[in-house]
Amino acid sequence: MGSFVIMSGPSCIGKGPLHAAIKRLRPDLAVDLQPLVLYNDRDPRPGEVDGRDYHFRSRAEILALREDENYLVMEVRGDFQAVDLAELREMLDRGDVFYEGNPFVAAELLRCPLPEDIERPSVFLSPLSQEEVESIKQAEHPVNIGDFVAEIMRRKLLRRTQRQKGPLALTDLEEIQRRCTSAYREMKMAWRFDWVIPNHDGEDSENWDAFYYPVGDARLAMLSVMDLLEGRPPRRAERWDQNLLP
Repeated sequence: MGSFVIMSGPSCIGKGPLHAAIKRLRPDLAVDLQPLVLYNDRDPRPGEVDGRDYHFRSRAEILALREDENYLVMEVRGDFQAVDLAELREMLDRGDVFYEGNPFVAAELLRCPLPEDIERPSVFLSPLSQEEVESIKQAEHPVNIGDFVAEIMRRKLLRRTQRQKGPLALTDLEEIQRRCTSAYREMKMAWRFDWVIPNHDGEDSENWDAFYYPVGDARLAMLSVMDLLEGRPPRRAERWDQNLLP
């Protein structure tokens, strides 16, 4: 029976390039990790492949899965996604399983019914460290932390989407707004995870792939997740209290 490794964080925080960096630089850690592929009713982004990134299906097909107790169906940032729980259990019978995705799904996966002996090590990538959160809360001129986080993620999402698509349409801007305003609600789930890893190098950052090795926060986040996969406490990780974020 394998373990179920869960890595999550807001959209554009760097989950995808971190996973890709581990597969490239430490294939020995990645080779035995079976990726959990969810169903999703949104259109594929540039470069995404059906069956690898998601099982892309119509909304009607995914909503129909609600009638099957073997599926967990959720609304996530305006999209509907589904997890095949029977497939997940079969994968765990074969070995370790890896989920990389958004916190709404991750929170459900942390508590979905699985055999009691299944370990679920989990990590949350955050755009702010605990010290930065405390500093903002105690600042002489405090700001709304939710708005602060939204602005951080808006810039990341804009840069990523412009790099993927070039000039942006109104629908792109609406999607960016939906994701960046969701980020703070997602950060408020971080305390549910075993570890929180601060990471300022989101998917918009060249620190992941401009050089042979990731640099900056990208490197530290990658090394921390490698620690987790090797059964060690992540070197740059925090444990958040439930009441850290107001």
